[in-house]
Amino acid sequence: MKQKLTKLTNQEINNKIIELKKELILLKIKQITKQNIKSHQIKKIKHQIAQLLTLNHIHIKKNNKTENE
Repeated sequence: MKQKLTKLTNQEINNKIIELKKELILLKIKQITKQNIKSHQIKKIKHQIAQLLTLNHIHIKKNNKTENE
């Protein structure tokens, strides 16, 4: 999965973050309303969001370095 993420563009990363955040909200709503969910999914999605945000930050830093040179 990590290799696939590193090949994404900034826009694709941002879109994936938004998609995962929506999914996380839906899971939390299901959890609050006592519907059956797989609770490990929440942790998994949070982890994926953190990975994407880190990757996005790295891309931004890399772009800033190339602009300054």
